[in-house]
Amino acid sequence: MTPVLRKRATEVNHNNARTRQGSLVLLILLLIMAGSPVGAQVKYEDILKGPAENWLTYSGGYSAQRHSPLKQIDTGNVGSLVPKWAYHVEVGRRLSSVPLVYDGIMYIGNSNEVHAVDAVSGRVIWQYRQENVTGGARANRGVGLLGDKVFFVTGDCYLVALQRETGALLWTHQYADPKQGYHCTVAPFAFKDRVIVGVSGGDSGIRGYMTAHSAETGEEMWRFWTVPTKGEPGADSWGPKTLDWGGGGTWMSGSYDPELNTIYWGTGNPWPDFYGGDRPGDNLYTDSLVALDADTGKMKWYFQFTPHDVWDWDGQQFPVLLDLPYQGRQRKLVVQANRNGFYYVLDRVSGEFLHANPFVDQLTWASGVDKNGRPILVENTYPEPGGVEVCPTVRGASNFMSPSFNPGAGLLYIIALEGCDIYISSAREPVPMVGFAGTGGEKPPRNTNQFFLRALNPTTGERVWEYPMTGPTIMWAGTLSTEGGIVFFGDDDHHLVAVEAKTGEHLWHFNVGQQLFSSPITYMVNGRQYVTLVAQTDVFTFGLFEPLKSIPLVKTTREGL
Repeated sequence: MTPVLRKRATEVNHNNARTRQGSLVLLILLLIMAGSPVGAQVKYEDILKGPAENWLTYSGGYSAQRHSPLKQIDTGNVGSLVPKWAYHVEVGRRLSSVPLVYDGIMYIGNSNEVHAVDAVSGRVIWQYRQENVTGGARANRGVGLLGDKVFFVTGDCYLVALQRETGALLWTHQYADPKQGYHCTVAPFAFKDRVIVGVSGGDSGIRGYMTAHSAETGEEMWRFWTVPTKGEPGADSWGPKTLDWGGGGTWMSGSYDPELNTIYWGTGNPWPDFYGGDRPGDNLYTDSLVALDADTGKMKWYFQFTPHDVWDWDGQQFPVLLDLPYQGRQRKLVVQANRNGFYYVLDRVSGEFLHANPFVDQLTWASGVDKNGRPILVENTYPEPGGVEVCPTVRGASNFMSPSFNPGAGLLYIIALEGCDIYISSAREPVPMVGFAGTGGEKPPRNTNQFFLRALNPTTGERVWEYPMTGPTIMWAGTLSTEGGIVFFGDDDHHLVAVEAKTGEHLWHFNVGQQLFSSPITYMVNGRQYVTLVAQTDVFTFGLFEPLKSIPLVKTTREGL
């Protein structure tokens, strides 16, 4: 396939706002024009190493553990963490991006645009904005880095490659058609020589898929459909009415095991969300974890968390890859705290189900899981026209709030939501692409929902400690673990919070004054460690307090004044 070229509408380079000298910028531009290589490359091998001074992919590394080896900020000095800079995104409304950092530059995604800023000062280096996007502004979860390129997706599903040093447009490729109900919000997942992206729109009727593209040209290399077509394996788990519009979005990034050459990606809910009468069966491969051959996109195995989902519980919470002893022998594991309220442990080589248990107390739709990991349903918990109260909520016991794992503490950290909703269904004829979801859920009159940060034993799901939050349960921020013995996370009172990794003891917090829709990161530049959190309209970066150098007083006289 030939990439579809699209002219960039707006490109802004603010050279005078850079900390680098203007002559250096000019030199870079001249070298690019001459076809000479510029700057260091973000190598695949660098991303393989995981996070350290840089933060090179959405979860820091391919295993999605979100654990940084940096320890300059530790339990002893985190109390002296102070704001270093804030960057305002002018058209930001609900920033959901996880920034990436390489070589002292931070890359921030927003709806249809990318900002490159100095990671020490927050001063803008360049901006790229795509105008006249079909469907307008959408959420955007960030960018991908590989080689000399920055990748992001537009709301109308163009994968865009920019030159990392300058923001110059290199190529675009449209991989999904908005006229078919698709829109796109995913952070591109870059590895080897390719970039994987997914689609949104499952709540209005699409046929979900993910695609891999050449990082050099944008050419599509493979495509995996999350809903089979007629005659394919799994198609008999659907009825004929919704097979072509079955949902199964792929709007969150995944994980990657380079030794197994396997991609692990969660899939979204079936459509219509809350009415299953026209889609009898398990509705494969929605609400699943799929393991794909990274070279071909062929499915190696799948595990479905919520067969025949009628509660809108996507399976797109991050799959975390762990190599740990399990029942007496070392295993390659993949774990997930699912939106349906159960915590799952699978063998990531074979997909074998190993263990599941609830990680929330309010769970009424199933009494447990059987030996194969299939939920044991409780009667009268399907949505009804008159409404039925079920736990967890429509937002789920978990969602896209990132988990993290601290190997020293041996704990997995998740954001959990305790709560229930009244689920209502409708048997109205499903019509795709008009926003029909089969009705939905609403809060009960007695709303006692509450967020918790919970630390789990990763192989048993046992709750070791928890940190209760006190806000209005309106946030989507995740967690970050560091070698300094700290877990950073965002709470629903607008705070970035630091707690002790082994005990959950509160150490520090800072109110950014805005709702949170993203997860914190950490990085190091010039020997100084920083922590960054994206809020609703601004990016906040923190570092350890440093006393100002004394400034000599200027003696003056009254006449001089």
